[in-house]
Formats: sequence, C-alpha cells, structure tokens
Amino acid sequence: MTDSAGFTEDAFLGGQLRLRQPKSGHRAGHDAMLLAAATAVRPGDRVVEFGAGVGAAGLALAKRVSEIRLALVEIDVGLAELARVNAAANAIAADVIVLDVTSEASAFADAGLAPDSADVVLMNPPFNDPARHPASPDKARVSAHVARPTTLTSWVHASRRILKSGGVLTLIWRADGIAEVLASLDRGFGSFKILPVHGDPAIPANRVLIRAIKSGRAPTEIYPALMLNERATVPNKWVQEILAGKGILPLAKP
Repeated sequence: MTDSAGFTEDAFLGGQLRLRQPKSGHRAGHDAMLLAAATAVRPGDRVVEFGAGVGAAGLALAKRVSEIRLALVEIDVGLAELARVNAAANAIAADVIVLDVTSEASAFADAGLAPDSADVVLMNPPFNDPARHPASPDKARVSAHVARPTTLTSWVHASRRILKSGGVLTLIWRADGIAEVLASLDRGFGSFKILPVHGDPAIPANRVLIRAIKSGRAPTEIYPALMLNERATVPNKWVQEILAGKGILPLAKP
C-alpha cells in the first residue's frame, strides 16, 4: 500500500509483519528476512540489530520468538522513528536507539549497550563495493548500501564488544567478499557456520550468511547452498515458506 507522503506499507512474513518504509532510499527486502531466518535466538535473549533501518530483520525475528529483549540500532533519525512506529504497529516491544555503530564504547554504554551485555547481534552492514557500484544521488541509499573501507571491521568490532562470551553474531554480506568477512571475524570469533545464497542456481552465489560465536572454537561448517530460485524465474518453494515465516534456515538451529 502506498500513501501520498512518500511512504509505503508493505507486508512481510506472509502478512504477519507490516512495515512502513520510505518509497525511495534503502528498502527492506529478502536480505532482511533471510537474516532473521538465519539468526538463532532463545526466549529471554538480549538481541541487538545493527543498522536496523525501519526494523525489518529484528522485528521479523521477534515475530518468531516473541520473548526476546530487542534493541534496534540505527544512525538515521528518520528511519529510527519509522522503526518505533513499526514496532508499535506490530505490538512488538523494542528499544530503538539512534547511534552510529562505529561509535566508541562509551556511547554504546550510554545508550544501554554495555560491553558483554548482548546474547545475539544480527546485522546487514552496507556492503556494496564503491569501486564497482556507481554513486547514487540518493544519500540515504548510499549510506545504507555502500561500504567504506572500515565498515565491516568496525561493525564486527562493535558486535564483539557488546556480545557476551559465547554470544552469537549473524550477518549477511556479498558472497565475493567472504574473505573480508572471515578476516574481520578472525579476532575474537570462531565456530563459523556459512550458508551461500544464490539468486540463480546457474551462477555463483551473490550473498553469504555467516553465524559466528564470540570465543568459539568449533570447526567451520559450510552448508549446502540456498537457491532462491529453482530456475531463473521459478521461486524455490522452500525459500518462499521461509520468507512467509513458516520455517528457519539451518544457521538458526541450536
């Protein structure tokens, strides 16, 4: 549904979740729902979403496990306000925090995110390579999509700082940047679980979902690839069930 004020109201999880979001700029889609479906949580967990935007991934996760304690961290004041609106409209309790993920530890602590206080962090950082993606005239879209040289390392560092030992980080990134992700996670994280995501089974993966454990020491596991489409234009029925909120991805299993 579209209104005249520059926003749309969109249904996710088969209509279980409705989100108000801007018509232009970054808009929530499959990546956010896949991230939520790949995140392992238990009732009572303190869960923090970095770069939450309008709250899509975190709120989708709360729809699956309602007893989590959710914080949505977003730098853009306008998007943070939409996240508040969306949480209330979907009857989900969430702390919405306006904060730059690259801020110092003191700013996180002032916002209620002290070191070693979170059980789960999930994030979909800006990951487009500026050398290969022409700059958009939409500044909000650039901020949400284009990675700076330090984006990944700073976001991983912030997640490591607020997670408890044994806490879980789940993130989505470009598949061709997997080496960057693993290098960033090498300090302080282990027990990696990796799920390649293909838009088309005939071409290489374009996304990768990764679950990592703070201080984890288990061997790395690579799961069979997730095919969003069985053929170029034929959606994978199992993925459609996941996107409708009727299942989880393997990374979300204990």
